Amino acid sequence: MTATIRFNRVEGNTDLPLPTYATAGAAGMDLRAFLPEGSVEFEHGQLKIISTGFCVELPPGTEMQVRPRSGLALKYGFIIPNSPGTVDEDYRGCVMVGLYYLGRDPFTIAHGDRIAQAVIAEVRRYPTVEVSGLSDSTRGSGGFGSTGLK
Repeated sequence: MTATIRFNRVEGNTDLPLPTYATAGAAGMDLRAFLPEGSVEFEHGQLKIISTGFCVELPPGTEMQVRPRSGLALKYGFIIPNSPGTVDEDYRGCVMVGLYYLGRDPFTIAHGDRIAQAVIAEVRRYPTVEVSGLSDSTRGSGGFGSTGLK
């Protein structure tokens, strides 16, 4: 049996299509803006949380990663600040997308616009244990940029 992703519409969502893959080879499903009260205008530096109009039930052992759409990000300057955002398998609320606008000119997101993509990924859980030390490695505690550019 193939696992399925179950979507449930929030109240008032009567017209948006289910999140879906745009092409047969797409890794992510398009998530659309649910804006029944009308479009939302963004100014430079604004962060807004946009509803997708759907709740989701994921198969056990998976997560939904909410990622930027490349066109919206690169052409217009939208990022998802917590990208990738995680929707846990046990979450049943409405899927929301935080959009932060880096563009200069005002930009309008309309009801039904594709604002993000959702990638379903397997999650592995491991037991944790407290220890008094960790094994040595070549990198050690070298952090951000410690391996250089080249």
